[in-house]
Amino acid sequence: MSGRLEARHVTHTFGGLCAVDDFSLVLEPGELVGLIGPNGAGKTTVFNLITGVYRATRGSIRFDDIELVGRRPCRITACGIARTFQGIRLFKDLTVLDNVRIAHYAHMGYSQLEALFRAGRYHAEEDRIIGQSRELLEKFGLAPFTAELASSLPYGQQRRLEIARALATKPQLLLLDEPAAGMNPNEIAKLMEFIRWVQREYRLTVLLIEHQMRLVMGICERIQVLDFGATIAQGTPDEVRHTPRVLEAYLGPQ
Repeated sequence: MSGRLEARHVTHTFGGLCAVDDFSLVLEPGELVGLIGPNGAGKTTVFNLITGVYRATRGSIRFDDIELVGRRPCRITACGIARTFQGIRLFKDLTVLDNVRIAHYAHMGYSQLEALFRAGRYHAEEDRIIGQSRELLEKFGLAPFTAELASSLPYGQQRRLEIARALATKPQLLLLDEPAAGMNPNEIAKLMEFIRWVQREYRLTVLLIEHQMRLVMGICERIQVLDFGATIAQGTPDEVRHTPRVLEAYLGPQ
């Protein structure tokens, strides 16, 4: 199994604002780690730096010894990193099947010319992509909705579809940005089991941003806490939950 991420002394500024300050993190293959902090702490900015949406002002981000800083997002996806978003970003006017099919094209086995003329490897590759997409939807319990528009799915199933689409890129590292947002306690319990299953089934390294402490404390092996772009605590869930600086960041001075 591969999927080791190493971020060292990463800093990112927007004009005069320092959104991420001297951030370091090592993810070993197969770990499930939480990244938490109050709103505006810099968590999603870290995801954007890892995936190439932003370029770090300073520092290094390496994935399996490949430097990610300066690479385009599509190249980073091809390296084996996939993500979901805080607000679900599906192609809502496309079918459930087409949402997953699109993600396979990072690894398509035909050229643009073959696609244009529908010749050569095109038909065999399209059959393979459709077959793998249907298999993924079956595993995720979404097969009955294959021909439905993504926008017609209930909220929880849209979350599942977004994760299925991410997995279609064949990642080793999966970044989940607030997957429990908008869910009730019963849905969160099911999501916890679902994330554990996804990690085991696909042998993934997982980095999770989440505000639902029940989910974070229940499934993460260790947790790193950000506040104003800087790391203020890290350790096991028990260690973090009793750290005074963490309590102060979330609850204010006591």
